[in-house]
Amino acid sequence: MEKLITYLPYIVAGAGIWATGNGILHDIFILASDHGKQYDRNLLRLLMDGHVLITCGLILLFSYKGIKANHEYAFYTALIACISLLVYCGMIWPFLKSVLTIAINLFTAIVLAIALIKVQRP
Repeated sequence: MEKLITYLPYIVAGAGIWATGNGILHDIFILASDHGKQYDRNLLRLLMDGHVLITCGLILLFSYKGIKANHEYAFYTALIACISLLVYCGMIWPFLKSVLTIAINLFTAIVLAIALIKVQRP
C-alpha cells in the first residue's frame, strides 16, 4: 500500500486528465449534434454536464502539486472532487452507465482516503 501511495500524485493527475478530457469531448460532441443548433434549456443542461467533468478534472489536476508536496488541503480537495464526480455519475446512471469514470474516481478516492489515514503530515 505504501508503494501505491507514492504514486498518488500521478493517480490523481490521471483521474483529472480523464475527467477534463471527457468533459471537453462531451461538450464538443453536444455542440456538433442537433442539440447544439438551438440554445435552450436542454442544451444548457447538457453543457453543464461537460462543465461538471471539466471543473472536477481541473481541481484534480491542480491538486497534483499539493499532493506531491504532501499538503493536507490538496488531499481533501482532490477527495471532494472525486466524491463529486461519483455523485454526478450516480445521478446520470439511468441515462449513461459511466462505469470507467466511476471505477477511476472510486479507486482514486479510496487511495486518497487511505493516504489521509496512514500518512503522517509535517
